[in-house]
Amino acid sequence: MRELRYLFALLVGSKRKYVDPSRAVEILKDAFKSNDSQQQDVSEFTHKLLDWLEDAFQIKAEEERDGEKSKNPMVELFYGRFLAVGVLEGKKFENTEMFGQYPLQVNGFKDLHECLEAAMIEGEIESLHSENSAKSGQEHWFTELPPVLTFELSRFEFNQALGRPEKIHNKLEFPPILYLDRYMHKNREITRIKRDEIKRLKEYLTVLQQRLERYLSYGSGPKRFPLVDVLQYALEFASSKPVCTSPVDDLGASAPASSTLPAQTSPSTIEQQGPSSSDVPSTSPVQRSVIHKPFTQSRIPPDLPMHPAPRHITEEELSVLEGCLHRWRTEVENDTRDLQESISRIHRTIELMYSDKTMVQVPYRLHAVLVHEGQANAGHYWAYIYDHHQNRWMKYNDISVTKSTWEELERDSFGGYRNASAYCLMYINDKEQYLIQEEFNKETGQILVGMDTLPSDLRDYVKEDNKRFEKELEEWDAELAQKAQQEKLLSQIPRAPAPSPAPVQAGEPEYLEQPSRTDISKHLKEDSVQAINKALAEQEDRGPEAIMDTAIKLEYSRLLKLAQEDPPPECDYRLRHAIVYFIQNQAPKKIIERTLLEQFGDHNLSFDERCRNIMKVAQAKLEMIKPDEINMEEYERWHQDYRNFRETTMFLMVGLEFFQKKSYMEALLYLIYAYQNNKELLSKGPYRGHDEELISHYRRECLLKLNEHAAALFESGDDQEVNNGLIIMNELIVPCLPLLLVDEMEEKDIVAVEDMRNRWCSYLGQEMEPNLQEKLTDFLPKLLDCSTEIKGFNDPPKLPSYSTHELCERYARIMLSLSRTPADGR
Repeated sequence: MRELRYLFALLVGSKRKYVDPSRAVEILKDAFKSNDSQQQDVSEFTHKLLDWLEDAFQIKAEEERDGEKSKNPMVELFYGRFLAVGVLEGKKFENTEMFGQYPLQVNGFKDLHECLEAAMIEGEIESLHSENSAKSGQEHWFTELPPVLTFELSRFEFNQALGRPEKIHNKLEFPPILYLDRYMHKNREITRIKRDEIKRLKEYLTVLQQRLERYLSYGSGPKRFPLVDVLQYALEFASSKPVCTSPVDDLGASAPASSTLPAQTSPSTIEQQGPSSSDVPSTSPVQRSVIHKPFTQSRIPPDLPMHPAPRHITEEELSVLEGCLHRWRTEVENDTRDLQESISRIHRTIELMYSDKTMVQVPYRLHAVLVHEGQANAGHYWAYIYDHHQNRWMKYNDISVTKSTWEELERDSFGGYRNASAYCLMYINDKEQYLIQEEFNKETGQILVGMDTLPSDLRDYVKEDNKRFEKELEEWDAELAQKAQQEKLLSQIPRAPAPSPAPVQAGEPEYLEQPSRTDISKHLKEDSVQAINKALAEQEDRGPEAIMDTAIKLEYSRLLKLAQEDPPPECDYRLRHAIVYFIQNQAPKKIIERTLLEQFGDHNLSFDERCRNIMKVAQAKLEMIKPDEINMEEYERWHQDYRNFRETTMFLMVGLEFFQKKSYMEALLYLIYAYQNNKELLSKGPYRGHDEELISHYRRECLLKLNEHAAALFESGDDQEVNNGLIIMNELIVPCLPLLLVDEMEEKDIVAVEDMRNRWCSYLGQEMEPNLQEKLTDFLPKLLDCSTEIKGFNDPPKLPSYSTHELCERYARIMLSLSRTPADGR
């Protein structure tokens, strides 16, 4: 008890980032050991903790009582009573029982009220109120509710077939405010009436839903359709223009000759169809039919009728049929709408059944939610607790305490999403304000906060611990200062001069190693010279300005054509020139014009007289551009985006090369940065980056391969191998899991994370050496942490230097190799 007091006092007033609970936990572990020394699950632990605290408080209360009946604060806060009323083998019984944590089954229920309804009624409840009955059953009615009401959600069940416990991941909703009037003994008569009414409504609702289903799934075969659609299709067919030929004869003109199709077609049929490819004379002895390619041909061939149609139908027949179908469709639509409205009304009536004033007098507010993430035999625990003074949810996850939201709590606690769900709910009586109200100084009337809320002995204890902490900080600062001084002295020792860096080779990419955008590569320089030569050939007798204008137009036309083409995956024309990237992403015209002027005004074009003259004209035009004519910040952003695109391409390319060499550890970091950078690019437009699914697939495959390798090392049992496997998990895989979990729409990533976690959880049911068990127990909470907080990674790996030509060539090579060996899931 003393250690728990110290622990809670430190939580209130400690200056440390987190409080180490080891001393209290060790005492609890010793106190809660069972006879067979088996580990207790969290529910058993909570039950025993409450019992232990109740006993401890009872001893204290009996010591301090002065002739009066002792009050146990644990009983006063956490324990309530219910009345069990029922029939057992035809005999009525009635008895009062005390409860602490109230157990609720989760399987088969969608929300907390359904769980409570099932828990409060057992057996044949219809027979409870009859005079003569041999059936058995009982009802539970709360007679006294505790200020703090705890629901224990049973999310585990034993699988008889597999011989092991399994976790129930079903979604279970619970409200922020829970009204418990319907479960109170004083309201039992009105509740029974409402339950009977709800039962009657649900039976009627089932009938209506069955009737509606017959309208929405009409037919006698395996495939069924809405009846209103069936009638509409029949109406469309009847109203189609009649045709006089069979569908087989209609294709005769374009079908290949065979024994089953007529070899010739009548002239009248050809006239109706119009000219086709088979009408064109050909030197080939065999006429080839026109092939419709549904995935590459955007329009339906003109000789293919849009819809089947009746062969023969008179106006009188059509009129009668249309009238019937229109009337029937209207009737079906009205019937369907009436059924849907009736079903909605019944649902609404059931929802509002307990909303009258008499049934909202016992409100309980959700105060805390305890969450488990993982499987039945292992997992990670954290809690959400509501801060009533700040009116917000807080998340308590090991040493991390962060602000949270109801939306995050829903996602992690309701279940049905990943393997996280609530296993314990704590509600507090919303009318008992003393549970949450602030404390005041009796003399001054000021609000007590922090240390002031503690009794004197605990206040002194916390002050002493804070002094020790301040001393630890001083020693730490002194140690750091000493290390810094040693490093400074070492840095002053003369060293041999380092070799001078090698000069930058011509042809390095202008968007990576070279800082200036105007230092264009040999590839772009050749493009500019080719455009100038074409312009000179067309206008040899013109001046430099006219030739430059023509050269820019020719270069722009070439780049526009590249931007409009639909190349195979291995040919990404955006890598050839920034302007292709700009055009595809609809950059402003002024951005493109200035980029072209910079290309032709670059100093690398000064190798002969004619190019030098054109370069000077381009530079003069650049100087003439006024600040208000172009937004230079926007201009720089576009070029920075292009540099990021090329960098992302290199991360992707190098990562895929490592992946194909089965160097998964090296590949992972490149693919992580490729995915993150690419995601940022794609947020600005669909053509700003690469195929997100491709990068996601190989990033996911890297993690799965590394997880298998780490698991194999762990299974070896060798200390060094086991440590290496856990290093892979802790340093590579665990930091990456939030990246896969942050996007709920990426179902394949979420499945992959669950596969990795399940692999390690499977070891818990196996016999292993104590040291392996200890390492596994220490590691699993990190792997099963449900947090999606992105942790920092190492600096991005250094990228090699490529010219534009080299980059395009290597990119094409790696993409071609992928197309030859398609990956699963792509």
